[in-house]
Amino acid sequence: MLIDVNTYIGHWPFRQLRHNTAEALLRRMDQHGIDRAVVGSIHGVFYKNVHLANEELAEQTRNHRDRLLPFATLDPNYPGWEEDLRRCAEDMGLSGLRLFPQYHGYALDDSAALELVDAAAALGWCVQVPMRLVDRRQRHRFDLAEDLPAATFEQALNRRPAVKWMFLNTLGLNGARLAAGEFVIEISRLTAVLQRNIQDFAATAGVEHLAFGTGMPFNTPEPALLKLEILDLPAPAAERIAWRNAAALLGMEDGT
Repeated sequence: MLIDVNTYIGHWPFRQLRHNTAEALLRRMDQHGIDRAVVGSIHGVFYKNVHLANEELAEQTRNHRDRLLPFATLDPNYPGWEEDLRRCAEDMGLSGLRLFPQYHGYALDDSAALELVDAAAALGWCVQVPMRLVDRRQRHRFDLAEDLPAATFEQALNRRPAVKWMFLNTLGLNGARLAAGEFVIEISRLTAVLQRNIQDFAATAGVEHLAFGTGMPFNTPEPALLKLEILDLPAPAAERIAWRNAAALLGMEDGT
């Protein structure tokens, strides 16, 4: 069993992406033995009215909910997000929340952002936050978003330890400095050799706080899969990273 907590569909304005539709994502998942995936809309990063991206995502994944778990994107600075959140949950059947503070112009610990996080948590949703979407060393000159600092994630856990957080595309988080709580760090930027980020994080924070993710279609899935294959941790620990930790946060019994 494999659950990928970090995938997207949609177009990126600064370069062409392949395999960026729901159907293409599913084909890639089939090729690599990935059973289920959390998916967000790239369009939600850039639309002025981000909720239109949620409507697109709901329609694009409608016939694939057995494998794709669509996560809403909302901007706490946008008037009416409360109604948009209600529609995402009640009318469209979306499964969680993915936030982009660096693109939407707010801090994760702003009062408005925390109000949105609390509202999502009240629905039982996981809240995902990526440290970055693309490597800033290779980004387009019009893409001005900076990586979120590690302190952002530490503060989020301290401020809202009961929220089911999923932190994506992260690097440099110190497991010993993260507050206890229900959270996972996705492994696509971590290493299994050389710096051994995955093993070090498991030793300091606990293996229960790691989850498999690829970052498709921005990234190819092979590196993340290789990390699981060569990971020198006991088989039960690798299984937790592969799917069990994500399934527990997502409320999926036995991954289904």
